[in-house]
Amino acid sequence: MLPGMLRLERLRTGHADALLAFERDNREYFTRSIPDRGDAYFAEFTARHRALLAEQEAGACHFHVVLDEDGELIGRVNLVDVEDGGAELGYRIGERVAGRGMATAAVGEVCRLAATAYRLSALTAVTTHDNMASMTVLERNGFTAVEHMSIGGRPGVRYRRRLFAPH
Repeated sequence: MLPGMLRLERLRTGHADALLAFERDNREYFTRSIPDRGDAYFAEFTARHRALLAEQEAGACHFHVVLDEDGELIGRVNLVDVEDGGAELGYRIGERVAGRGMATAAVGEVCRLAATAYRLSALTAVTTHDNMASMTVLERNGFTAVEHMSIGGRPGVRYRRRLFAPH
């Protein structure tokens, strides 16, 4: 259980409707700081959701939804491209709950799961320079900047965090 009664759940078939509603409701908000997913994402959501679940079943990715104390989906935290003990972290928290420490808590929990349940030894994440909230979440969770780069034509930075499973 996450602080503030938040829950992280592994993505499953039953999350599809709530996840689609979350993405639609927050689309404009997300595009202020990250590239838009495009109309095809929404039009092909059902097939995409099935494909994500298949990737997860194969062990290539670990997808999670973040639920509040009422069970409402308020975010997602994903580990993608799992390979050689590492994965890339991605996350989104809805506008309604932004700025309340939800992303920091959810990322912290997925880092714990990455080390313990998934046996990963390192995570990477990228964000644009103008997304200060994301940079803060990563830094509060022990990520350090390792490379400056371009993300969709915008200046960005890659972060890395080593993970250690408890003995």
